[in-house]
Amino acid sequence: DLSALGQGIKNSAELAVKTANKNNEVDGVTFKLQALDDAAQAATGQQNATKFIADDKVLGAVGPLNSDVGQSMQKVFADANMVQVSPANTNPELTQGKDWQSGKKARLYDTYFRTSTTDAIQGPYAAKYMYEEEGLKSVFVIDDKKTYGAGLAGTFATEFKKLGGKVVGSDHINPEDRDFSSVASKVAKSKADFVYYGGEYPAGAPLASQIKNAGAKIPTVGGDALFSGEYIKLAKKNAEGDFASSVGAPLDTLDTAKEFMKNYKAEGYENTWEAYGGYAYDSAWAIIQAVKAVAEKNDGKLPTDAKDARKQVTEAMQSVKFSGVTGEVGF
Repeated sequence: DLSALGQGIKNSAELAVKTANKNNEVDGVTFKLQALDDAAQAATGQQNATKFIADDKVLGAVGPLNSDVGQSMQKVFADANMVQVSPANTNPELTQGKDWQSGKKARLYDTYFRTSTTDAIQGPYAAKYMYEEEGLKSVFVIDDKKTYGAGLAGTFATEFKKLGGKVVGSDHINPEDRDFSSVASKVAKSKADFVYYGGEYPAGAPLASQIKNAGAKIPTVGGDALFSGEYIKLAKKNAEGDFASSVGAPLDTLDTAKEFMKNYKAEGYENTWEAYGGYAYDSAWAIIQAVKAVAEKNDGKLPTDAKDARKQVTEAMQSVKFSGVTGEVGF
């Protein structure tokens, strides 16, 4: 269901690989993209991570899309000392530990990096926007119980209440469902000014549509996983007035993204880059730059031992800095 976002990530990472090879970015090294689909399932993601580390030629991984899948892959890569850079995981736990909200921030894995922002910023941003800019003071909060959705809804609700807003109701849905009539009628009865949904567009769009059809002509607001043209295709006219935050400025507003967009179109990809394309390109480019740093440190050659090569690439990633599609990138 989320394939539009996934294809955007895959194509953009592939474009980075093609560009590196065309420009001979790392002398003597030819990059190759191996794409595996996790179907947004944590267990499949873990199997994919295991497959990657079993191949001595794999020096780094771009992805995944979903935070819960990312969580399932982290330890596998860490045990193999292999770098992982996600363009899309936004749950703060992945880089700051489960107690991040209490101020006890701890980096769990030295191998895990990301180019996207986190829900510690995205949730409160939406709360401030709706309360201060839109002047809406009451909300019904819904999430899909997944790592991303529940986490995002939580950071939103905490900030909204802090600002003086009122959470008049809350509920959870199963992201596999498409009939949300009971939740929709609860929302209509609540007289909320708007709905905040922590989850992804395949469930979010029909949920928003059914809420409007139940008589609550109010906006549904969500995070980056609603930020897709697919949301509008699914909700049709009922998408009107809804809001989605993005993990950064849309690419068509950035001068730094012009060349990427031109080259992406020239490749003739069937799908657009969607919400995370620029971040995926930058994630792949970060790995390429880390590989370059290791080769330069070793007289133009990569270590022949895969374990050593992976360890050195992970260490080099910490110092990688470049001007990317999405702006200045560095860790």
